[in-house]
Amino acid sequence: MTNTKYLTKIEQIPEFDDEERVALKKVAEKFAFRTNEYYMSLIGWDDPNDPIRRIVIPDAEELDDWGSMDASDERTYTVAHGLQHKYGSTAVLLVTDTCGGYCRFCFRKRLFTNGHGEISRDVTDGLQYIRLHNELTNVLITGGDPLMLSTNKLGKIIQQLREIDHVQIIRIGTKMLAFNPIRVVNDHTLLEMVQKYSTDEKKIYIMTQFNHPRELTDIAIEAINSLLGAGAVIANQTPVIRGVNDDPKTLSELFKKLSFVGATPYYVFQCRPTSGNKTFAVPVEETYNIFQQALKDCSGLAKRARLIMSHSTGKIEVVGLTEEHIFFRYHQSTDPEQLGSFMVFKRNPDAYWFDDYRDPVAKYPDS
Repeated sequence: MTNTKYLTKIEQIPEFDDEERVALKKVAEKFAFRTNEYYMSLIGWDDPNDPIRRIVIPDAEELDDWGSMDASDERTYTVAHGLQHKYGSTAVLLVTDTCGGYCRFCFRKRLFTNGHGEISRDVTDGLQYIRLHNELTNVLITGGDPLMLSTNKLGKIIQQLREIDHVQIIRIGTKMLAFNPIRVVNDHTLLEMVQKYSTDEKKIYIMTQFNHPRELTDIAIEAINSLLGAGAVIANQTPVIRGVNDDPKTLSELFKKLSFVGATPYYVFQCRPTSGNKTFAVPVEETYNIFQQALKDCSGLAKRARLIMSHSTGKIEVVGLTEEHIFFRYHQSTDPEQLGSFMVFKRNPDAYWFDDYRDPVAKYPDS
């Protein structure tokens, strides 16, 4: 299969009429637009509510005033140019500000919209920080999408990380297997690079983002199998998104298909309150119910995901509901003393984020 053409202007989409083009250009002027011909071929254009369309095509409701550009306060944890260190053992290396497509609900859309200089095309400072911090056993390479880099450039970054003895796991955060799996299937040098650096004792993890089961096309599954064959471990992350996967049947089908092809369901995220994201967000308690209903129809291998809010203070897992209360646990925390702690709040069906819950009814430290 040949490479796919990237599209960055609303005018390049022939399925829009003139009125739609005018409306959507206003959105794209505020929040950048990018897709490609392969991904566009997955859209059912006869359905105005098509979930694949919703992932990548601008929506006029994105202009509603809601949220902030840095909902998880990533700036606070930036310790070197292009490097975040929020949790003890994990560093996040931002290496590009381009993706195969721009998810309309992206939590890091500031990178594509306002020309922020948060990513680092020169990773020298970040690598030096990692060398000096022996506690860092995990490094996540992300952006943007690292698979938008040439294999040569990405390989040089991974080679330098592999030369740091205390870095055990290298993660590559990518939606390219959904947006443009041709990138993987056509590049044997990528698979050779993964095979070289994903060793018996130190694995490379490919952190995919499939949001809807229709993204798991034949060629996407071929890309998954190629990376598995090269020795990578694959795990999938997705937010729950209104109009995409916000019903138990769709989410359950996604979990099952991922487990069938060897991509572990990992985190399911609460949609972050990022600017422009209100139309995609689902209240926390509704998300929890969707998530739990989805798991009921899955085998144990398909129900390994955790429901998480990536809050400024840590990864907060949503672990239960009663008629009156909701229960949270710090799955990760910026404060080691909070790690594992359990919190009880009165229910708030209008809450979209942890900050919408006030005054815990009870809080229990991890025992």
